[in-house]
Amino acid sequence: MSVSLASPTIPTNRAILNLAWPLTLKAMMLHGIVVIDAWLVSALGEPALAAMGLAASFGALLLGVLAAFANATQIRVAQAFGTGDPVNLKTAFVAGMIISLVVALIGLVIVWALAGTFIDHFAHTPWIAGEARSYLSVFLWVVTLEAVGQCMGSYFNGCGKTKAPFLSYLVAIPINVGISYALIHGHFGLPEMGVTGAAVGSAVGALARVLFLAVGFLGMTGGFRNVAGWRNTTLQASIRRHLAFSLPIAGTFVSNTVANYVSTLLFVKMTVNDFAAMTLIQPWVMVAGTFSISWAMATGIAVAQLLGRDCRGPELDTFLRRAWRGALIAAGIVALAFFGIILASGTLYGNLEAGTRAALLSFLPFLLILPFPKGSNAMCGHTLRAGGDTLYVMNIFLAAQWLFRVPLTALFILYLDLSVTWVFALFLAEELVKFPSFHLRLLKGEWKRGLADD
Repeated sequence: MSVSLASPTIPTNRAILNLAWPLTLKAMMLHGIVVIDAWLVSALGEPALAAMGLAASFGALLLGVLAAFANATQIRVAQAFGTGDPVNLKTAFVAGMIISLVVALIGLVIVWALAGTFIDHFAHTPWIAGEARSYLSVFLWVVTLEAVGQCMGSYFNGCGKTKAPFLSYLVAIPINVGISYALIHGHFGLPEMGVTGAAVGSAVGALARVLFLAVGFLGMTGGFRNVAGWRNTTLQASIRRHLAFSLPIAGTFVSNTVANYVSTLLFVKMTVNDFAAMTLIQPWVMVAGTFSISWAMATGIAVAQLLGRDCRGPELDTFLRRAWRGALIAAGIVALAFFGIILASGTLYGNLEAGTRAALLSFLPFLLILPFPKGSNAMCGHTLRAGGDTLYVMNIFLAAQWLFRVPLTALFILYLDLSVTWVFALFLAEELVKFPSFHLRLLKGEWKRGLADD
């Protein structure tokens, strides 16, 4: 096995950028799995698209949960990489892989038990229900393969090699598009499978991604065949420790997903124009903000590596101050992107009514400010997680979502009947509520000793 030890130098902002940009593109491509299927299926008409969308909601949720656990594995690998100990690296990877596969299995069982009833209830016609069931039965293979692929990708990311997972998607996406297109429409002598063909293409693309990563992983580690022992004495103890670290990160994701879903149900109660404006802006907030979040994630990887090297003094503080300046620049870029999106909304969506355009324009002042506290909070969150303070980070998110944003969203819409501008302002207000708790915890510095205690 060949494992490169962490560099003794403190990472520069250029090094963080080299980590961040592949993470950004990889995140967009992960979201693109379902987006590509929807784009290809749209040629079959609205009923086919409805069937795919109904089934894909389950797949997207499972992929998101797996991504949360993979993020935890990424941090554990980065900590282990910092120590330079192959036993620690093997422990982080194997424990993460076992947990990922178990989580995927639990998710598959739940979907198998509940999805059919859900689909039959919400599908508009029996044909849509049948197509949704068929699509989901194949797409669950994508979930299984991604359980493996995301964990291997986390190993590369934790070791600072973020380009490998990005390249794996560059391999997978053309395969996905080509096979999906051929199977949806029955080209090149292949059977015409309709909606299900898109799921088959996604599964084959996911398999290609896993094989690409597996080749690189075996070449980098030799499969840890010559590494004996486990960090926490036994594999069982290592898995328990890894799970205790991972669950708050997964809990944060699930809470955020549910909070956003509840908020969307509340948005439905607004006027059509206001709901349309919220529907249009939310994906842009997610996509445009990916770079800023990826910068914070890359900083977290670097911090975890530094803590693994027992770097907890002035050098670490100097690195964080420098990385924070980079985060402010990233936030400024995101703010400019929001500015351009809002100004171009009339061109991007040519048939928007005047009320919808006015609502989007009213969001602009908040969008110009939002990236700065959101990016700084993300820096705190990923830094605290790098030191093992995952439970505290989860508690901040839970409190801000369920004690602040969701109740106020309900109050503003259902009782006070405030404008959509006030409702959207809660996204900024939520970040401002989290700001003191995150930054005071970071300045307190106890997170620096978390890995040592572990």
